[in-house]
Amino acid sequence: MANITLNNIAHSYTGPSDNPDDYALKKLNLTWRDGGAYALLGPSGCGKTTLLNIISGLLIPTKGEVLFNDDDVTKLPTEHRNIAQIFQFPVIYDTMTVFQNLAFPLKNRGRSMEDIEPRVIELAKMLGLDADLHTKAQHLTADAKQKISLGRGLIRQSVNAILFDEPLTVIDPQLKWELRSQLKYLHKQFGFTMIYVTHDQTEALTFADEVIVMYEGEIVQVGTPEALFERPEHTFVGYFIGSPGMNIAPCELKGDKIVLEGFELPLSAMYKEQPLDAKIEIGIRPEHLDLSPDTSEGLPVTITKIDDIGRYKIVRVTLKSKEFNVVMDEFSGVVDDTASLSFETDHTHIYANDHLITGEPK
Repeated sequence: MANITLNNIAHSYTGPSDNPDDYALKKLNLTWRDGGAYALLGPSGCGKTTLLNIISGLLIPTKGEVLFNDDDVTKLPTEHRNIAQIFQFPVIYDTMTVFQNLAFPLKNRGRSMEDIEPRVIELAKMLGLDADLHTKAQHLTADAKQKISLGRGLIRQSVNAILFDEPLTVIDPQLKWELRSQLKYLHKQFGFTMIYVTHDQTEALTFADEVIVMYEGEIVQVGTPEALFERPEHTFVGYFIGSPGMNIAPCELKGDKIVLEGFELPLSAMYKEQPLDAKIEIGIRPEHLDLSPDTSEGLPVTITKIDDIGRYKIVRVTLKSKEFNVVMDEFSGVVDDTASLSFETDHTHIYANDHLITGEPK
């Protein structure tokens, strides 16, 4: 196993260029620690799979180098990197049995059946495939086939890393929870470095110890699930993480307060003056807003919609021209379509040109 380091990696599918817009993957530096569980999270087309394929050797980057520990593997082919990669759709042999499929990577490397059999049986039990060991893969369900694909990646005990490229897309929602739990368990059991690519925030946040959020070919934040939720460093992270995502609205910054739609709001910190052309925005999670029927306090808003999710309600309100989502456990006391909106100042973030800025505590 190895630490995987990306030094000044960038990739353009049209070859070297001086124009940053030509790059599907912008310049980035990142280290994946040996034994870590990581998720690459972002929308389709943001560069996740490109980055994964550079690590695995399916792509040679236009710029930069890939290191496994201190060894430069940038131009080494996949078979010389000791990497297991699991794809969105199961890559298995339908005419082989489950046992034969799981055994194939070890058999292909010249391991004896004496070594192979106990390993296959152990892994099949962990994946819930032991009852189907002698069944041909073509007779199994889609989720069972994907379990075989996962098993083929996990069967080798000395891989440098296991890469997952949206492996649960074809799986029913309920079974996704089961397979994610099994992956977490297997990670703890074997200690492999696992890198999991997905556009699904639930998959990323429940699988990974650390999440790398990508947007338009760049890494915009690396952090724990808690850090991404509580302190998004980029407006995209705030918008993309959470359901519903962070409320983001343009405002004017004046030291320790902002002006939002003509109303002044106090802040818990003092901020430096920003350049005149800076785009200033406020960001706050729906969970950190509150509504009251008393319109003499807070900001006067109009209630436009209420969605009952069961465990909580999402109330959509408008402050002049700007919409906000408010998450509430209970919603009562408001007799008409007007209410008062309050902000938790300790959870109010200020962004300049999409990036989080910090102030001095008052």
